[in-house]
Amino acid sequence: MKIVWFRRDLRVDDNTALISAIESGEPVVAVYVATPQTWRNHHHSAIQADLIFRRLVALKQELSELNISLYYAQVDTFSQSARLVAKLAEEIGASSVSLNKEYEFNESKRDELLFDLLSQAQIDVHAFDDKCLFPPGSVKNKQGDYFKVFTPFKRAYLTKLYQSSFTVNKPNEMSEQIILTSELVKLFGDRSLFEYPREQSEQYPVGRDEIIQKLRDFVADNADSYSERRDFPAISGTSTLSCYLAIGALSIRQCMARLMYQQALPLQGGREVWQSELIWREFYQHLIYFEPKLSKGHSFTMWGDNLVWRNNPAEIEAWKRGRTGYPIIDAAMAQLNNTGWMHNRLRMVVASFLVKDLHVDWRIGEEYFMSNLIDGDYAANNGGWQWCASTGCDGQPYFRIFNPITQGEKFDSDGSFIRRWIPELETVPEKYIHKPWCWPNAKSLSYPSPIVDHKTEREITLALYKNAKENLDGA
Repeated sequence: MKIVWFRRDLRVDDNTALISAIESGEPVVAVYVATPQTWRNHHHSAIQADLIFRRLVALKQELSELNISLYYAQVDTFSQSARLVAKLAEEIGASSVSLNKEYEFNESKRDELLFDLLSQAQIDVHAFDDKCLFPPGSVKNKQGDYFKVFTPFKRAYLTKLYQSSFTVNKPNEMSEQIILTSELVKLFGDRSLFEYPREQSEQYPVGRDEIIQKLRDFVADNADSYSERRDFPAISGTSTLSCYLAIGALSIRQCMARLMYQQALPLQGGREVWQSELIWREFYQHLIYFEPKLSKGHSFTMWGDNLVWRNNPAEIEAWKRGRTGYPIIDAAMAQLNNTGWMHNRLRMVVASFLVKDLHVDWRIGEEYFMSNLIDGDYAANNGGWQWCASTGCDGQPYFRIFNPITQGEKFDSDGSFIRRWIPELETVPEKYIHKPWCWPNAKSLSYPSPIVDHKTEREITLALYKNAKENLDGA
């Protein structure tokens, strides 16, 4: 008998660990272990917790159709989850445990503990590089080292992609279903078992066929125009598939295969741009593997930890609540706070504002995003925040600072997105929508004036970053 341990790979199709276990010919049981204390430590969002719960219910049914039972357990921490799975494997006489690797530091330590425990029990473990299309270490520069800049990584990645072949595999049905009577796990289905705060995520379907159809529809209808539409938050120009990638309900291979299907290579136009976004996710997964310090709150650059932050509590709270007085910033934060999602262009704009206009430590923003996003993924979120803070691998140059007014004018020119999320600005004329304090009737608005002056704060940021780099050079 084989155990398949599901984590952030909540799918039956194209799941390497699951398919390998099925192909062995031995009976298979599946296990999912919730770890609420660790999730709290990692600032796991309530809306993503709900998505995971709903996806687990669907996964249970999909596995049942393959004659595989899904069992559920809850412990506090990652280390306890490893001990539970190892104990279960011994108790039921499992020949092996199959799993798909995760690359963050705590997740890696959890799996190392599992490997040690299973080795002592003389039980095999089969760990697969399933999360990325190409595993960390397989895309290297000419010196044999990992890439620290995205563009050459992407170039090498695409060369490897177009010179190799990959398949999207589907599992076969098992000949018999194994029902356990273990006291360690309970059959999943009782909502009370999932003891973690949840906020409803019903707007996101969780069935396998529904998720696959969303991928197909995006590629068929919007992929070609993605490059022209993706930066405008008032329209549906992005895939909105990131939440499924984050919990593993979709694989990178499924997305890449659908995007490349019957297309001339290399891809062009909007398809190439969306492919690039997928490769960014891969890049950050590789980085998190090679640089454990990124999982420990450190900047990628050595000088990044020398930055001096203002961290004004009132300004941080205004940013979180969407009350900064800059409409595009506040509309974006309202979207996040009300839906658990934020448009990708706006993620960069609000991150730049927090770090470079309010001089707030990027880790505070990183944590707030993780605690609210339905598509929170540690590697991608950390990479994005460090890119905006200019402290990361291949980060934005520190002297490039988004102007919150011009960003609004460029990507929400008529203010339709702003009006959608900030009702008190509905009556403001288009001429003033990005600077409502300049409107002659501004005093009639229940909307705050800007909490800082962008031009002034920009100069402060340039000095702070210059000093941080010089202090390192002089150390």
